[in-house]
Amino acid sequence: MARPALRVDAVLVQAVIAGALSFAHLHDLAAAAGQTGWKAWAYPVSVDLLLVASWRRLRADGPSRLAWCWFVVALVASLGANVATAGLLDVNAVPAWLRILVAAWPALAFMGGTLLAHSPTGPAPAPSTSSAPAPAPAPVLAPDAAPEGGVSEPATTPQPEQAPAPPPAVPVPAALIEHARKVADDHHARTGTRIDTETLRARLGVPPPLADAIAAQLT
Repeated sequence: MARPALRVDAVLVQAVIAGALSFAHLHDLAAAAGQTGWKAWAYPVSVDLLLVASWRRLRADGPSRLAWCWFVVALVASLGANVATAGLLDVNAVPAWLRILVAAWPALAFMGGTLLAHSPTGPAPAPSTSSAPAPAPAPVLAPDAAPEGGVSEPATTPQPEQAPAPPPAVPVPAALIEHARKVADDHHARTGTRIDTETLRARLGVPPPLADAIAAQLT
């Protein structure tokens, strides 16, 4: 399998170039302020580490005054060195106040890194509400009990359900009754059993209510 070709990331290249230039400016400023040898090389590392530590604290725990304070301090130190070494500062005649700031930077960076690393993180825990007394449950009265000093309502007795009224009688002509009786007699003679209402309704071709009325008069 062919290995993928290496891609050059423009943002990464830009970051490397910017970091190298800033590193060199900080080194030149520290050397001009009297920090020679390895000490001049340690100043850029200290400034960049404090800048990265404060930025990671902001990304991990959200905005905080402590992280923002040390981020601004490190950013001002980096930008100040870049601007000062751009021809605005005579490296052969560095002012005393700048020498004092460069000499005090190690203690300042150590304090900032310690505070960022060991200060508590995350939001403060919410106050516990378990110590609050629970509300007393309201008294429940029985359905037939009345409050003290009150008058109880009389209990209502359920009324018995009334039976449905019988359907009105269906008028049946006398001739239809005679014809039905003949049909019933014929059915009894052939089968030996009384004719039922359903068979009577089918033989006469009448609706069920009328068949029930005819069957009631045949009994």
